Amino acid sequence: MKALKLTLLTLLVATVFSCQETKSEENEVSESVTEILNDIEKMEPPHWWVGFKNKDLQLLVKHPNIGTSIAKINYSGVSLVETHKADSPNYLFLDLEISETAKAGKFNITFQLEDSSELIQTYELKSRDKSAEDYIGFNSSDAVYLITPDRFANANPENDEVDGLLQQGIDRKDGYARHGGDLQGITDHLDYIENLGFTAVWPCPVLINDMPSGSYHGYAMTDFYKVDPRFGTLEDYKKLASDLESRDMKLIMDQVANHCGLEHWWMKDLPFKDWVNYQENYEKNINNWDSKTTITSNHRRTSNQDLYASKKDNEGMTDGWFVSGMPDLNQRNPFMAKYIIQNSIWWVETLELGGIRQDTYPYPDKDFMSDWAGSIMTEYPNFSIVGEEWSYNPLLIAYWQDGHKNADGYESNLKSTMDFAMQRTIVEALKENESWDKGLVKMYEGLANDFVYASPKDIMVFPDNHDMSRIFTQLDGNITNTKMALSYLLILPRIPQIYYGTEILMDDFDKPGDHGVIRTDFPGGWEGDSINAFTGKGLTDSQKEMQSFLSKMLNYRKTSDALHNGKTLHFAPLNGIYMLARVIDDETVVHILNKNDEAQDLDLSRFEELGLSGKTLTNIISKETLIWNSSLILETKGSTILTTKSL
Repeated sequence: MKALKLTLLTLLVATVFSCQETKSEENEVSESVTEILNDIEKMEPPHWWVGFKNKDLQLLVKHPNIGTSIAKINYSGVSLVETHKADSPNYLFLDLEISETAKAGKFNITFQLEDSSELIQTYELKSRDKSAEDYIGFNSSDAVYLITPDRFANANPENDEVDGLLQQGIDRKDGYARHGGDLQGITDHLDYIENLGFTAVWPCPVLINDMPSGSYHGYAMTDFYKVDPRFGTLEDYKKLASDLESRDMKLIMDQVANHCGLEHWWMKDLPFKDWVNYQENYEKNINNWDSKTTITSNHRRTSNQDLYASKKDNEGMTDGWFVSGMPDLNQRNPFMAKYIIQNSIWWVETLELGGIRQDTYPYPDKDFMSDWAGSIMTEYPNFSIVGEEWSYNPLLIAYWQDGHKNADGYESNLKSTMDFAMQRTIVEALKENESWDKGLVKMYEGLANDFVYASPKDIMVFPDNHDMSRIFTQLDGNITNTKMALSYLLILPRIPQIYYGTEILMDDFDKPGDHGVIRTDFPGGWEGDSINAFTGKGLTDSQKEMQSFLSKMLNYRKTSDALHNGKTLHFAPLNGIYMLARVIDDETVVHILNKNDEAQDLDLSRFEELGLSGKTLTNIISKETLIWNSSLILETKGSTILTTKSL
């Protein structure tokens, strides 16, 4: 027995030393890479960085029959921990560990094939340009300008058509064709955006959508690491980001974790049998694929929170495809999950982003979304992510925000959600006739729902966006009501987002709700445009007035601590008048909404707790001053915005 124990001990020691020797050999410094080799068809992420908190990196390797190869890495600080074969022989997944001692540099990954031949791919680890804590996300001090890039400005007509892509040509008369707007078009007009008073820009996705139709909108990505060449290059994207940063402005990237485009390169050779949801149905019907053969989502988003939801309904929500041209990604596959998380971090680091907007937030696997947001926020503790939850129920909006105490124990790690509830409430309140339970009271009660939110000021509010009728259309072309809507949401304890063209009363009256019309070209963005909103040429008096109104509101908001961080106090509507105030230290901003057509003598004694008696206030729009005494004459219907700050 003693001899047996001695033998086992000897084998154990030998094994330990053998493993240590192998790891040591793997971590020896390789010779300096002097020749860049690219034998592999595709490796993603295309490069990475040293210095992350998470030391793990998973590489997706795509190449004919690469699954039969043996991978080797010889670079100090980098260990090849594990190799995973996929269901397809043309994929290999490599788990790397990048230690704290790893230095930036290039190294080769060698793949030894069954016939003893080798393929070599040079990989690079880069140094990080700034610390993780310096990635500052958007917050309540920001105002976000949302842009559909194809419809904003065409600065480089040379990239309007790109050979080899499925959709060719531009046609500005067709609302669903490409119109030619590009990244440079946004960059070239940052003076305009900044002067309006915006501090952040959110372009709809600009990654490649090599789809046969509708490729302009950007939400059917066919390569998660490639900028659509019709929008420009990666360098164009980086320039937009750096030019914004030089102005102390932020770039928010629109990302999609739920789906990709049907023409994504991996759809021709899926790595695993469960890479996308309902994959068997897709592969079975691939030759007659259309909306009839697609198993689409039931869109029952409440199944994410519903304590009584059936598994069938929940599966139908998360697994169903959004549309037939957008395969639903299976985030429960651990390799897909890792891929999406790494892709998001890659773009944060590459562009030095000021935030992410995540599309269709409730549709992916919700446990994955918690991991996704948590992974990003762990790396970048001061960052911001806003998720799209198209719900008019504040309870559903609150569920997704970090810090909310959910009945099911779900922790989202998501800092910001979208306030679709407030958007609809504002429109209803301004269109309805005043009564005890209609009109302005809807806004008052809507804001009263803030008790359900973990952090109201981190929620994003908006009058409209790229998927709904423009606010001017929703309010039936009423300019006064449009101003009231905009001024109210800019005063709220929220992060405001405004869609491009709102400042010049763009509308979709020709086809209300039609996406092609909602995303109309911004006048002046194309050479030869008879109207130029950037310069004011050809704008009507009403358009110029709205442009000026919004600019004054935004530029005041830019430096207003009361609107960024102040206490909120509002008074129930009475006689068609609703007052809301934001207060901090010696700055008070008062917002009065008046729906009466006739002049009103407003008794100010009701608002005594604001402590404004005898103080001088300035109208933010007209710059006129007044003394806050016993009453205030409201001459006309509309917004009155006053501040105790000197302008």
